[in-house]
Amino acid sequence: MSTSAHLSAESAESVESVESAGTVTDRLVEANERYAAGFADPGMDARPVLNVAVVACMDARLDLHAALGLELGDCHTVRNAGGVVTDDVIRSLTISQRALGTRSVVLIHHTGCGLESLTEEFRHELEMEVGQRPSWAVESFRDVDQDVRQSMQRVRTSPFLPHTDDIRGFVFDVATGLLREIDPA
Repeated sequence: MSTSAHLSAESAESVESVESAGTVTDRLVEANERYAAGFADPGMDARPVLNVAVVACMDARLDLHAALGLELGDCHTVRNAGGVVTDDVIRSLTISQRALGTRSVVLIHHTGCGLESLTEEFRHELEMEVGQRPSWAVESFRDVDQDVRQSMQRVRTSPFLPHTDDIRGFVFDVATGLLREIDPA
């Protein structure tokens, strides 16, 4: 059932027990109970230690903390479909910078993104199915490099963000795990 690349024996047993007596959410709640049993408050502030916010795609293949060598408390992480800079991402980055001290923004898109196969027609299909047109844009794209550039530009030109001098964008290769930096020009 699981597509996890790192399914331990314990996880496999947990998956089997969930399949026979619960849901995936039940499995997550059980895992949280095990986690909380050994949890000690690290005494951290909400301000990230490295003063950086990372905006990335929600794709399950991206383990951002591992890929970037980050630890708990190092950064703010904002994830959505495509890692696209939307109004809500600007909202989160504004709070991150103005209230919680971040100064740098790292944008991470990736190869093989699902948004490359969608179009804005998706919104029309939803409207036909549910009877209401979504207020949000799909933000699909064909060229991941260009979409990273567009996202960098949206961050750099936002009037709400006081720190726009350290904005960098990357494409994560899901086959190699390497980041490729995108020139904003």
